[in-house]
Amino acid sequence: MRTEHRFRTPLSLAAAVAALALLVPGTSSAAPAPAEAEAAAQATLVWSDEFNGPSGSAPSAANWNHETGDHGWGNNELQNYTNSRANSALDGNGNLVITARREADGSYTSARMTTQNKVQPQYGRVEARIKIPRGQGIWPAFWMLGSGFPDTPWPNSGEIDIMENIGREPHMVHGSLHGPGYSGGNPLTGSYMHPQGWSFADDFHTFAVDWRPGSVTWSVNGNAYQTYTSADTRGNPWVYDQPFFMILNVAVGGNWPGYPDGSTQFPQQMVVDYVRVYSLDGSGGGGTGTITASNGICLDVAGAQTGDGTPIQLANCNGNQAQQWTVGSDGTVRALGKCLDVAGGATGAGTRVQLWTCNGTGAQRWTHVSGSQALRNPQSGRCLQPVGRTQSDGTRTEIANCDGSAVQRWNLP
Repeated sequence: MRTEHRFRTPLSLAAAVAALALLVPGTSSAAPAPAEAEAAAQATLVWSDEFNGPSGSAPSAANWNHETGDHGWGNNELQNYTNSRANSALDGNGNLVITARREADGSYTSARMTTQNKVQPQYGRVEARIKIPRGQGIWPAFWMLGSGFPDTPWPNSGEIDIMENIGREPHMVHGSLHGPGYSGGNPLTGSYMHPQGWSFADDFHTFAVDWRPGSVTWSVNGNAYQTYTSADTRGNPWVYDQPFFMILNVAVGGNWPGYPDGSTQFPQQMVVDYVRVYSLDGSGGGGTGTITASNGICLDVAGAQTGDGTPIQLANCNGNQAQQWTVGSDGTVRALGKCLDVAGGATGAGTRVQLWTCNGTGAQRWTHVSGSQALRNPQSGRCLQPVGRTQSDGTRTEIANCDGSAVQRWNLP
């Protein structure tokens, strides 16, 4: 099992003062960007998990992995992460519930879920509506890691903490960047205090980052409270212009939150209404990363070959360059330096889709349809789907009559 990568220590007095200064406009160089309201109006939903399903069912395996283990996760945490429904399950009311428990033998269990190799956005608004748990030693988090992890080790991989809370601060949440030269107890970080000083565990709140090339802005319930840019890394690398995967977890104990005491009650639950990713430019794309079908399998260049005419297929997500697509503002969808192309510029249903040298023709123009999430070729008026409508490893792709079905739904980076 891999180890954790957040080595958080209690804030020094100076750091605490600096963090609280972020709550007062104009007191920090990391002030929120003024264009957030305008950006909100342009946001377009490109992926979501609404956690709809029967009570007691598992979260979607197309979106989520479970990481398991009880080795302390690099922070001397106490919990054993499991894939049991006792620790992560849908509640039947449109929520995911992650439950931290104290077991009969005095040990602790919880859950840690990631979208690694399944949903890995690059840029956009990444948000979740969450009702956090409470109590001394309880540590809920919604955060992201660079898709190169663990091959690219932390902190070089990059980490974006969208929301963290430690139980002894019920009225406070934290947002941070961890990268090379600014990690562990010395991240780029700030905090947001509940406007009324109430506990964030009392109700649902929406925690988000608006993430663009060279900048990240944090918000709670639509209120932006800090922005960091590539100019703020103290001369160290900015490692956030790449795909990231998302993580939801509830830790018990650790160096930063401390440990449960007599006041801590179990079980504790983090209730997640949804997790959503929006494009901030209204295009429904614009990033670089994986394109996934509705069952989570990846759009792939067969054999990672770069020759004109190489088939485009579905393949199990593996993180290689044959599955890294760039959605261009010109309507192209590119991988390995070439374009997603309708063979021969044909328009008939059943025409295969291939990789081809980018040439500016209508055969290489695509739009991501709002609502159905179809990837449509305007020249033909038809939509991308797997041949035979089979979403399995090795299935080639074609254009077909657009019908709004799940096999024509694609999640873009």
